[in-house]
Amino acid sequence: MSESPDTRSLVSASSQLNLMEIDTIDDKEFDIPQVDTPPTLESILNEPEDEEEPFILEDTCLLNTENIDAHSCETSSLASSDSGDRTHLKRKRKTVELSTTVHGSVLRHSILKGISAQIVSAADKVDAGLPTAVTVSGVIVVGTSHGLALVFDLNQALRLCLGSTATGAEYGAVSALSINHDCTRLLCGFAKGHITMWDLANGKLLRTITDAHPPGTAILHVKFTDDPTLAVCNDSGGSVFELSFRRLMGMRTCESRCLFSGSKGEVCNVEPLLTAPDLKDHPITQYSLLAMASLTKILVIGLKPSLKVWMTFPYGKTDPTSVPQLAWQFVPVQKVVNPVLAFCRGDTVHFLLVKKDETGTIHVIKQRQLQLNCDIISLNWINSRTLVVMDSGEKLRVVDRPSQEELESLDVAEVQLVYNSSHFKSLATGGNVSQALALVGEKACYQSVCSYAGQMVLLGTKSAHILTLRNWRERVDCLLKQERFVEALSLAWSFHEGTAKAVLGLFGDPAKRKGVVADKMIEILFQYVERSVKKCPEHGKIQVMEQHFQDMVPVMVDYCLQLQRTDLLFNQLYTRLVENCVARGVFLESLEPYIVSERLGCVTAPVMRDLLTHLQDNNMMDSVENCLIHLDITSLDIQQVVQMCWDNRLYDAMIYVFNRGMNDYITPMEKLFQVIGPPLREGRALTDEQVVMGNKLLVYISCSLAGRAYPLGDIPEDLVSQVKNQVFEFLIRLHSAEAGQEEELYPYIRTLVHFDTPEFLNVLALTLEDFKNDKQALEYQQRIVDILLKVMVENSDFTPSQVGCLFTFLARQLAKPDNTLFVNRKLFDQVLEFLCSPDDDTRHTERQQVLLELLQVGGVIQFDEGRLLGLAEKAEFYQICEFLYEQNHLYDKILDCYLRDPLRKEEIFNYIHNLLSMPGYSSEEKHCVWEKALLHIAELVTLDPAKSADLVAMHFAEEVRPIITRLQDDHLVFQFLRCLLDQSATSMEGPHPQALLRLSPDLHELHIGLLCRFTPRQLTDFLKASQDYRLEEAVQITEQYQVHEATSYLLEKKGDSHGAFQVLLKTLKDKLSAVTSEKRSEEEGETEREEESPLQRVEGSLGDIIALCHRSSQSLNQEQRGVLWFPLLEAMMSPQKLLKGPDTRTTSEVLKELTMKVLNSMSSFIPLPAIIQRILQDPVYGKGKLAEIQGLILGMLETFNYEQTLLETTTSLLNHDLHWSLSHLRAAVSRGLHPRQDHCNICLQQYRRRQDSPDDIIIFSCGHLYHCQCLQRKGSGHAEPRLLQVWSCYKCISSQRGRGGNRVTTETGRGRSTSLAQTNVMSREAGEDGKKVFAETTLDPQQSQSWDQLRCLYRGPSRLAILSEISHCHGNEKAGLLNPSQPGTGSIFHSENFQLKLSPPPSVEE
Repeated sequence: MSESPDTRSLVSASSQLNLMEIDTIDDKEFDIPQVDTPPTLESILNEPEDEEEPFILEDTCLLNTENIDAHSCETSSLASSDSGDRTHLKRKRKTVELSTTVHGSVLRHSILKGISAQIVSAADKVDAGLPTAVTVSGVIVVGTSHGLALVFDLNQALRLCLGSTATGAEYGAVSALSINHDCTRLLCGFAKGHITMWDLANGKLLRTITDAHPPGTAILHVKFTDDPTLAVCNDSGGSVFELSFRRLMGMRTCESRCLFSGSKGEVCNVEPLLTAPDLKDHPITQYSLLAMASLTKILVIGLKPSLKVWMTFPYGKTDPTSVPQLAWQFVPVQKVVNPVLAFCRGDTVHFLLVKKDETGTIHVIKQRQLQLNCDIISLNWINSRTLVVMDSGEKLRVVDRPSQEELESLDVAEVQLVYNSSHFKSLATGGNVSQALALVGEKACYQSVCSYAGQMVLLGTKSAHILTLRNWRERVDCLLKQERFVEALSLAWSFHEGTAKAVLGLFGDPAKRKGVVADKMIEILFQYVERSVKKCPEHGKIQVMEQHFQDMVPVMVDYCLQLQRTDLLFNQLYTRLVENCVARGVFLESLEPYIVSERLGCVTAPVMRDLLTHLQDNNMMDSVENCLIHLDITSLDIQQVVQMCWDNRLYDAMIYVFNRGMNDYITPMEKLFQVIGPPLREGRALTDEQVVMGNKLLVYISCSLAGRAYPLGDIPEDLVSQVKNQVFEFLIRLHSAEAGQEEELYPYIRTLVHFDTPEFLNVLALTLEDFKNDKQALEYQQRIVDILLKVMVENSDFTPSQVGCLFTFLARQLAKPDNTLFVNRKLFDQVLEFLCSPDDDTRHTERQQVLLELLQVGGVIQFDEGRLLGLAEKAEFYQICEFLYEQNHLYDKILDCYLRDPLRKEEIFNYIHNLLSMPGYSSEEKHCVWEKALLHIAELVTLDPAKSADLVAMHFAEEVRPIITRLQDDHLVFQFLRCLLDQSATSMEGPHPQALLRLSPDLHELHIGLLCRFTPRQLTDFLKASQDYRLEEAVQITEQYQVHEATSYLLEKKGDSHGAFQVLLKTLKDKLSAVTSEKRSEEEGETEREEESPLQRVEGSLGDIIALCHRSSQSLNQEQRGVLWFPLLEAMMSPQKLLKGPDTRTTSEVLKELTMKVLNSMSSFIPLPAIIQRILQDPVYGKGKLAEIQGLILGMLETFNYEQTLLETTTSLLNHDLHWSLSHLRAAVSRGLHPRQDHCNICLQQYRRRQDSPDDIIIFSCGHLYHCQCLQRKGSGHAEPRLLQVWSCYKCISSQRGRGGNRVTTETGRGRSTSLAQTNVMSREAGEDGKKVFAETTLDPQQSQSWDQLRCLYRGPSRLAILSEISHCHGNEKAGLLNPSQPGTGSIFHSENFQLKLSPPPSVEE
């Protein structure tokens, strides 16, 4: 079979591309030596050009891979927004933002038009039938449903038509095809089980194999191995056979050997490892590996030298309809190329690496799996890094294996893929296959998808399609055709950096590759700029035009900088953009972020001038400053730039220009001093801008002295010393350059001190640290210090804080061991006199704080302590006194400092507590402080009674009486005792209980008397909370001060309930008399309008006395109760006689309501007839009509009816529940039991077969069965007092003991160890009628207890409980005589003896 000389074969071109891919991978990732394969002239000439036609059908005589792409049908993908509509490839698309990963169109999808036409023609003209299978090698072979095999060359010309329709009728459809490695032989498998071998050179039939496998099964796969005399086949029975071809004496024979029987698990896919010619010497090839996929696992076997199973791998849980897939590929891993098997069933792809180590041992290693969210029906390698899978929705997914990233998705539904379902169901031979294999066959397409040499062929019902990897240029150009420049640049940059996936067509070393890609990117940039300029809208809003270029310019600048081609950016691209004023402005503004981030450090002079002019014209002065301080400005007009900076107040940029452009570090300071100096000398407040300038000046001086450039960077090393000396000389100048006659000496230092004294001194302190070994710098610093002392001490313009800052700074420096400064001590004395001046009351706190800081940093050694203490006391500097006393350990005198200091009085308590509690102080020192605190205790209590009480409780517990004696004021004693008692009451509470402070009873009684005087309303609460007072004395105190509520409480506590009642009753009567007295009512209405009204006081007093009666009535008889309640009722009804006239109607109604409250409360303890009789005897109610007491009587009747109905309902519910539960319980325990086994669980003998002697059979509710004798031997029975033998299940008891628990055996869901019913079954001798005799059914106490527990587990709230809840709700809402919310009413629900006993629930076993 010859090829035309002017065309390239598909296999040669594809092989070349595949080898390029392998070389690229090896060189790039695994350092395998590069093998350069330069492109041929023919391939260069065949490269596609950009054409405007959306789709042109290819000439049928060509199948050249390069030409296919020029006229290919573009398909939709995830990486491409192309819709797949072939007539709309040139639609305009919006430019999208740059994404992190862009892959473009990875696969080129083309229709094999010539083959497709021949398939359709053969079906029409020679009745070839529909296509069923395809395979590719040096030729393309398509099998048909009528048994024909159509052989096409790589130019899509039909070369051979093998077979005939007659043989097709006998053999069935072609179900499998395979071509050997040298493309000389073709194996055809058929649906009825036949296999034929053909010579592809002349179309001769060489073999017809009919006995290689069991008859009646279809051939699913037939595959050549690397050995041309060895092949394998897989039939629909799930078996795999090895076919060995021999030629003896001119006879062609075929021997068959079963490799795997379908009876052990049906195999539905086989894949031998095929080796490329350049890998023939690989050590693995000698074993002739074969992978087989059954419905449950993967097997890898070696056919040579002897049959051996190398590995099995189960799938795990998978969908039974998923199709097992296998695919081999040689992959470079760690500089060695080894075969990798990819296999899957479902959505997970697994990888097995097969390698041979140095010792000759073969290893099969599982590698990282690939998870895809789809049901895979086809799996193919397209190169050593890239997989192409097809899901059940007929979508191709291109996946990069190392990164597991999906590169592209193509919808191939339009192919109308051929499925092999009929062969898997073996319809041609009667459908004799398993249901599992038939289920897999629904989505099997093994024979319609094949890959070879980096290409894939898909077989459709009427067409054939080919898929090939695009080279890198095609992928970029595909995006360019769609005008997606940003994505094209992103993809090209990934090729440049080596991060792209599925790369094809890049050769040479990395530098050479980068150069090739960079040239392509430059070409794209030019196209992008041209297109943007041409497509810019000429009319419309300026914002639209700006947005148009803002989408393009930053991308262009970014890639130019990444390619390090600023010459291209400024000389060519910028020149093109300058033609459009909007593009020019956008370009210049886009440079700022790159300049600030220092990605762009050098800009050409023209662009720099344009940039500054544009930013200045648009009033973007902040951007001007940001750009200037990051650029080399030596090429600019310095004077012009400085003037622009000064005019626009760009001080950072001005300093930068002077420093970098002219090496001038002094002029910027002179200019800044000219701005902030005059207002400071004149005493005017600085503006915000001047403050900013002053701060910049201080930072600039600090940077210059430290060798750092301002605002960023460092001063050149050769200028550091010079700049430092220049700055020092500048600062100590006597006069400025433009000094007037009135100018004071040292203007620059004066200005800095007036501006911010602390920060200026901090700058000096930093220089002292940085230049300890620089003698000249130290001399300058001493000079500056002398000037500061001269300027600040002799001048009264400076505040105490400023002077204090100076001397604090000096004290810090003088206290250092390596100090080199000298300061006259007399100056410190002058400062002390200045700060401690008693005649100056201004800034008292400020002066004290300044002096304290001066002493704390070591300045105390500069003063005479005696003189210092005297001056501090005169100036009332108590913190200074404290500092000095503490140094001399005079802690008791510190208390005087706190007491005399109005700002720190409250801190004395913490100070005393800490000193007396903390270690580190001697006992003498603590005792002095203790005595001093005791001496001033009255002042402390006056200051804060609560904190004083805490202090006394912790440190002066034994001195409580003397302290109270010292407190002369009764109200002070009251506050102190109250806080002390509160502290002792709460000392045992909280997270850290303290020692309880117990006070004597007389102190408690003293406090009770003080409470009666000052806060009588709090007395009762105190009496209830405290237990440390004496009752008799307390009663006398409360009676003395006439605090009746407290007296009543104490009498009740004492046991005199009647006395307590009389006290409260008298109080109530007094308040009632106040209500009835008009004069008293008017007076109190005037004086206590804002407090409680008389009626409110009556109501409160009534509530107290009713509560007392309730508590007392529980322990009294009927007569004694009447002595309490009837006087109360009489007291409430008697004032109503005095209320007459319309003005007292409201008061009368309120008193009647309160009387009803008394009646409701007493009805629980007093018989209702006695109450009614007393009411009728009262003239208010007795003389009135029936309507007066109608409501009262009706309320009583309603209460009676309600409780009678409740009792009847409850009785009915109890009877119903009891009957229902007992009937179900009886039915449950009478039910027959079914044993789990027919043998005894101890002796394991069947009870029916034991005929030697009668025996009792015991069956338990758990289902276990035993002989009575066996249970007796195991001791599982015990006798009850009623002479009834009670048995326990031996097996259940043993298992519970084994679990080590004493749990109740009747838990939910578990069998009981004691039977519910004891059943005696007698085994009869032969001749008996065999009737079963049942014993009496009983329920022992243990079973009853078990059922009670089950009732608790299974039963919800009873109906009686629900009824009780409803009755409470109803009672609360009912406005009758009895109020159920009040405790102790006559309702049955409040009777202590009222109990509900419900019946057991029904059985849970049915």
